[in-house]
Amino acid sequence: FEVKEYLLQKWGRKCAYCGAENVPFEIDHIVAKSKGGSNRVSNLTLSCHSCNQSKGNKPVEKFLKKKPEVLKRIKAQAKTPLKDAAAVNTTRWELYRRLQSTGLPVELGSGGLTKFNRKIRGIEKTHWTDATCVGTSTPMRLLLNGVKPLIIKAKGHGKRQRCGTDRYGFPIRHAPSQKSFMGFQTGDLVKAHVRQGKYQGNYTGRIAIRFKPSFKLTTGGKSFDVHPKYLKTIHKADGYEYVS
Repeated sequence: FEVKEYLLQKWGRKCAYCGAENVPFEIDHIVAKSKGGSNRVSNLTLSCHSCNQSKGNKPVEKFLKKKPEVLKRIKAQAKTPLKDAAAVNTTRWELYRRLQSTGLPVELGSGGLTKFNRKIRGIEKTHWTDATCVGTSTPMRLLLNGVKPLIIKAKGHGKRQRCGTDRYGFPIRHAPSQKSFMGFQTGDLVKAHVRQGKYQGNYTGRIAIRFKPSFKLTTGGKSFDVHPKYLKTIHKADGYEYVS
């Protein structure tokens, strides 16, 4: 299963010989095993059933003698590993070693195994459901109904630019040297209890401070001004936005 997933990515989900798409694919040995070919990934390709049957154990040069361009492409592509996979391979074992050094239990799982675990359990693909299917310890039954993932988005800590300019490059404004005001700073997650006015009620959201007692609160896709006396900090700004 994992080898086939790799080949699907490497060969672009097409038959290497005729270019057919959206058909059941079979794994074909470029050099047939009966002719001394190995099971190495560099000797494997994707083939539709028709091409696989037509080729049989013929040498690929003979099978593609009327398609020299296809033969040249297959020979070149067969020896070329996936660039993305190669980049990941150079770092994953170092990452694994460092995670192990924390003393916490760490389990590895390939992308192919993760997809296999997800498919046999009938789970829809998302990033967070993939995370529940990593490794051989994945239980056969996963209770995911009603589970809502916490979405974490990097927002940064603001800009380093201290001076704003016009289109000609002349300074027109300067950022204040302080980052906080009345105990709050931009990006804080707060709970607001507004007692009166148009926006009376309870809210939870992120604030953008101004250096006056009127902050901008963003919650549920809308923004409005609120006095800091109505605010209580839930989580100090750490460069991330949390949405459940």
